[in-house]
Amino acid sequence: MDDETRNKIVAITLDEATVLARSEDVEKEREIALRDLVEENLFHPLRATQDGHEGPWTVHLSVIDSMLAWHLTASSGEAAGTIGLGLARMRRSVRDYFAICDSYYKALRRNSAQEIETIDMARRGIHDRGTRHLLDALEGKVETDFATARRLFTLICVLHIRG
Repeated sequence: MDDETRNKIVAITLDEATVLARSEDVEKEREIALRDLVEENLFHPLRATQDGHEGPWTVHLSVIDSMLAWHLTASSGEAAGTIGLGLARMRRSVRDYFAICDSYYKALRRNSAQEIETIDMARRGIHDRGTRHLLDALEGKVETDFATARRLFTLICVLHIRG
């Protein structure tokens, strides 16, 4: 098996117990992020591979006591460990992203194309900032690329919706 096949996520799930309700807009973003992530990604969990596990990987994301838990399953079907990330460094980006997304979805229904474009540019900027925070948090734990981290940040945001 080559590195491109081995170092990727083939399936990802979210802990639905942490999510009470999602709007149609958020649900659409979740579906797109999940689909795009599985279609193309780079994911190489360092400790799991050092422990002899191989991908491709199945990942289950959950939030446990303000920690983001990445439950890994190797291609063999064996549990390959859990990566825990503190969410404190991403909390502001997640909160800012919620706020700008709310403005964006409202603008789609009432505002001009120019206003929507301005809000969307701000939304992408906040999303990129959150992605960089995630990449920093994954340093030394998971090798990944910006596009993969961007989709993962979207899913992390979805996990924080509380109705």
